[in-house]
Formats: sequence, C-alpha cells, structure tokens
Amino acid sequence: MNDMSNSGRGKLPSAEDMALIKKFLNDTTLFLGPDPEIMQNHDLMPRSADEEAAIANASDAHTIAKIRDRIQSGCDEGYEMVEQMGAAPGAKWGDVITGVYSASGDLAIASAGGVLIFSALVHHPIKFIIKNWMNDPTVGVREGDGFIHNDSRYGNVHNTDQSMILPIFHKGRLVCWVASTVHEGENGAIEPGGMPSMAESPSDEGLKMSPFKVVENYQIKRDILTFLQNSVREPKLQYEDMKVKLFACLRIKQRIEETLNTDGPDALVSTLRLTMENVRAEVKRRISEWPDMTVRTYIIQDSTLRENCVVKINCKLTKTGDRLIFDFRGSAPEFTNRATNTIVAGLKGMLAQVFLCYVWPDLPRGQAAFAPIEVITDPHSIVNCSYDAPNSQSLMSIFTGFTAGQHAVAKFLYSCPEKFTKVHAPTFNMINTFIWGGVSQHGETLGNLCADLNGMGAGATVDRDGEHALAPIFATMADIGEQELNEEEVPFLQLVSKKMTRDAVAPGKYRGGQGYTMMVATKDSEQWGFMTTAQGAKIPPLQGLFGGYACGTYPLSKVQGVDVYDVLMNTPEKFKHSIEEIMNEQPFEGASYTTHHMGMGFEISKRGELFMISQGAGAGYGDLLERDPKGVIKDIEEGLMSPAVAARLYKVVFDPETLAIDEAATEAARAAERKARIARSKPYSEFVKAWSKPTPPAHLPYFGAWGDDVSVLYMGSPQKTREAATPRPNYMTHPKDVRIAELEARLAALGAMGGEKQ
Repeated sequence: MNDMSNSGRGKLPSAEDMALIKKFLNDTTLFLGPDPEIMQNHDLMPRSADEEAAIANASDAHTIAKIRDRIQSGCDEGYEMVEQMGAAPGAKWGDVITGVYSASGDLAIASAGGVLIFSALVHHPIKFIIKNWMNDPTVGVREGDGFIHNDSRYGNVHNTDQSMILPIFHKGRLVCWVASTVHEGENGAIEPGGMPSMAESPSDEGLKMSPFKVVENYQIKRDILTFLQNSVREPKLQYEDMKVKLFACLRIKQRIEETLNTDGPDALVSTLRLTMENVRAEVKRRISEWPDMTVRTYIIQDSTLRENCVVKINCKLTKTGDRLIFDFRGSAPEFTNRATNTIVAGLKGMLAQVFLCYVWPDLPRGQAAFAPIEVITDPHSIVNCSYDAPNSQSLMSIFTGFTAGQHAVAKFLYSCPEKFTKVHAPTFNMINTFIWGGVSQHGETLGNLCADLNGMGAGATVDRDGEHALAPIFATMADIGEQELNEEEVPFLQLVSKKMTRDAVAPGKYRGGQGYTMMVATKDSEQWGFMTTAQGAKIPPLQGLFGGYACGTYPLSKVQGVDVYDVLMNTPEKFKHSIEEIMNEQPFEGASYTTHHMGMGFEISKRGELFMISQGAGAGYGDLLERDPKGVIKDIEEGLMSPAVAARLYKVVFDPETLAIDEAATEAARAAERKARIARSKPYSEFVKAWSKPTPPAHLPYFGAWGDDVSVLYMGSPQKTREAATPRPNYMTHPKDVRIAELEARLAALGAMGGEKQ
C-alpha cells in the first residue's frame, strides 16, 4: 500500500487532465462576481494579432486623423441625442458620455462633452463581457446584441449610472464596441433618487446590474425590460432612457459603418489602436517634462452623511522620469456600513478628469490619457473599498480624491519652467443639490435630483478670478438646467434659484468662483420629500493655493412650521431672498429655524416648509494682500462680499457710502498687516513642537493616518486602529441608537429611569 501511494505522489496531471479540470471549474462557477484582474487594471490591453495586422495594412497618418475626427463627431452626435431626448435630469443637463471602444474593450474615443469620468470606467464591463459571455453558449455576443450595466463593482461610478453597450461587427468580425452612459437617478434604492446616503450594505443600493444582455436584433427584450421597470420607482424613465441610449449607440454605429464602407475595417481598427497608443505615449512624454519631485497634500471629509467626523483623504504625488504615481495610502479605512466608500476604479476615473479637463484638455478624450499613470492605495480603504461595503455615495470620496489630485498637480505645473496650462486652484467639489422623491401633483411616483449639482464654483487661476457656479468637476461641458422646466413634473418650487451667496467666497489674490443659493418648498403634494448628499458644513472640502483661502462651510438650513406660500400671498414683505437674512432675522413667527450638516437623509416635507442650501465656491489663489483693491470693491458691488468682511480680510480702506478707495490708507493697512504677520510668526521648529501631536485628539472622531506614518489607520479614536495592509471592520453606530443612548443618559442623570436600568 505504501509503495503504491508513494509511486503516485508528485505525478503531475496531463494536459488533457488539466483541460478537463479547468473546464469543470469554469462550468461549475457558482457566481461570476466582479473580476479583480479586470477592475484593478486601468491600462490598455496589449495589441491583439488583429490590431497588428490592421496597423501593418493601414497606418497612414492623414487617413487615421480623418477617421478619428469622423468617429469623434459620431460620439458627439450620440451625446447630443441623449441630451436632447433623455428623460432623466442627468441626461437633460449633460451627465452623459458616449464612446467607441476597441475590440479588446479599451475606450479609444469619447464624446467631447459630458461626464469624462466614465472614460476610465466603462471599459471594465466590456472586458467582463468579453471574458465571460463571448464564448458562453447561453449568452454569446452577436450582431444586434446590446448589454446593460450599472453596478460600480463591475465598472462604473455608482449604481445610479446606467450604460448601454453594443458590439459592432463587420462581415462577422468584431471590430469595436459602442456605449452610452447616463446618470439616470432613480434605481429602486432604499431612498428615492438613486444615491441613498442611508445605505448600510450593497443590498440597500437598488439595482445591481452586472453586464447582461438586454437587446437582441437591436430590440429591447420586453421581459427583461419589465423586470427592470418593476424594480424602480419610475418605470417610464427606465424604459425611455434605455431606448434613448440604444438609439444613440445605433447612431454612432451608423457613423462607424460609413467609415467601414469607405475605408475598410483595417483602417478603423488601426485608427482606434493608434489613437490610444499615441495618446499614451504623449502623456508619458509630457510627464517627463515635469520636475522630479514629490508633493504631499490631504483633503478632509467632515461626515459620513449620517454623522459628523473627520475623514482623511491622503495623497502623495511623485514624479520620476516618465512615471507619475498617486499614492493614497494613509486615507481613511472603509466604512463597513456607510455609503461614502468608493472602489478604486471610481477614484481613477476622477483623477483622469483632472488631466482631461484641467491639465491637458487638448488630448483626445479616452482611456489612454490616464493609462500610464499609477495609483497606490491601502486595501479596504475609503478610496479602495471591498465589494461588500456600500458605495452609493462614492462621490464623497472620489470628489475629495479629485481635489487632492488637483491640488497636488498644481504644484507640479507651477514648478515647470515652461507652462502650457494655467495653474488652477481647486474647484468646489461637492454636489450641493436636492435629491427628491414621492408622489407628484400628477399622481406619479418619482425620484431624482435637481441639476444644480452641475453648478460648482471654479477655482481661481494664476491670473484671474474663478468662474462663478458654472459646471461640475465631473462634467465640465454640462449644463445647470432650468428649474422652471421641471415644475410641470414635480410638486415643488425653487423659490430662490441661482442667487449668489454672500460672504461664502474663497478669498485670495484672485478669488474663487462663487456658489449660489437654492430655496425649495413643496407645494402640491402631501407625499413629497427631500434629501441632500454633500459634505463641507463643518470643514471646507478643499484647500486654497499659494496663500489663497478655501471656501466657506455650507450647512443645510430648514424653516419648519410655516407655509411660505401663505406668506407670499398675504405678507410677501416678510419673505427674504437669502439664507443669511432668513436665518438671522427669523421673519416667520412661530416657525422653527434649524441648521443641519449636508448629509440629510430622505425627509418628508410639508407644504411651504423651506429647505435651503448653497452651492460652494472654488478655492482662492495667492496672498489676499496682493489683491487689486478695485477687485475687492467690485465683489462688494456685486453682492459677493459684505463691506465689513472685505475690509477685514483684504485690509482695504474705502468710504462706506461711496466705496471710493483710499489708496494711501490701504497701503498703510496692508503694510501694518505684513508686520503683524511677522510678529505672530514662529520658527518652524517651534511651531511644530506646539502643533504636532503624537495621536489624534481623544474627543475627535478621526479616521485615517496621522502624521507621516501611513502604516497605521485610526478608526475613530486614538485607541482604535488597524494596520493599513490588514482589513478590519469599521462599523458606525446608527444615529438613532446614538440619540437614544444620549437621552437615556440624560434621564439616568436626572434619576428618571429609577430601577429600570439593567
């Protein structure tokens, strides 16, 4: 027996046995979950044999330029179709992208407008389809097919974004893919509107569509459509925008077929491949022109949308030769039961936007612009969360990650001897808007958002003030939209809309672009509510640049116990058009006036109650004392700053009635302030002794690395930590349980609980 067992030990299976084992394992896979090999890789796929042959046959630069321009126009045409015909607010205001992908799944050319974050994300689901469905006899990929997808764990931002993906064949040969992605909003999540801040697990986040076939013979399958409609609050929206995305893809397909008929498949395949390779090579060349150095920065999140805390996004940017490395190690650990986490692909998508929109906007839109740039993170961190953590509010982390990247990149651009891009202070990075839902005045169940999230104040540049609330960091060629167009469909009014918020500007030699006030009130429904999903009510979510200030903080303000529509009908003089006036003067007798951090969960509102927020300002650039006094007076005249705040910050002396500048007094005031700065200053070594502490303060719920040591992550207190490389659960107590414990403690202190305490 021993001889027999020993004789077989160490014998390797034959090739036939290995093939049989592999087939068995593939055939019996219980669940095709997100593929880490696909999801962790944002670089281009290697050249295929088909691409090699195509490039050998067709690589004339003029032909490639002609085809690239034609396909770019086709993508822009598809984008316009979705924007003009889409039903979702996100579609109407430009939260869209269309693109053409290589046969291997890489995004080669995308629409010039829209949400360019998807340029580094939607290739993931296509590669999943290629790997898993292409040769699967129960699925397959054939001409006329179309696939839908929304789950960020397979490649997207968050579940409210839906993609339609079509393969394009030419005489039986797969030559490329086309796709259209839209922020749809409503997706059946625990809260209406698609972005549930109360989600405590992925099961709370609504539809989780892995890439699956929903179109055959270019027709949407009605059984699958019905299932999807039955899974959301707005079945009409689901159907209409599926059709819109499909027909946008078909229009791009038509433009591709025109190219195939005039220039042939090899020219198309060669164009897609060489476009990507040329962009990738150009990015590496441009990086090599930057100075070799390292920049460190961080951005603070001030809540999980459920509770206030201090959450660190840590960023170290290093450039060596033609390598550029974003190192986010030391960022906060993932929150096991909060939705503000992001998978690392989402972070990469936002970093790609830094380059495509703010650094190298001349580059063709596509995956290759970020392909050679490296990203390092801790596992199970807030910027690289596990697939078991909720991430419906990933915007909170990818936006602050974007700002950390933008802030760091600006230091490199400033240090370049020859500049081709203006140095740019960070743009405001939060979606300060209202998400809404309920039963409309027409009896329809709805859930979506106001397009005001597309109005973020721009950061100042090296030579001018930032633009006022104009476009978001995730879609710099988008639109804010008009609330009036929405009022036929929803039962609330924006009583104040697009009014600049006074004294919330970010000062500097050049000030940041200002945000605007929104005041909303339900009017024609008893089943309607609002939620907000943003940060920055306690700590600004960005940093100024080279002496410029960060923006102000922006709490949510509410006035309840009032019907403002009755006020407007009977005593309109009591209504004020700014949050500042309403909250300070409290003009409505008997009403309650409260402020709230910007992470309000869905709340039913009564007729006439006011919910008020402001869009934020971009960061300032440069020393305040260097600002032209004329610019200060102009800000006062335009209502951006009050005279007292302007005089205190900028040290400008002027007549309070005429606003005439006293030049000599201003120079004296500024000279005095410079001397006062010197008097207040300390040598760096003394400052560090007083400032630097070995651990976070005990009273502060702090998450992330502390100081330069990124190997240990704090998890809410100095006593609770984890090794950065070793995942550990990080649960937050439900806010209701926290409140109950507070009330019980108060009762116990008063002796009201008697002997009931166990």
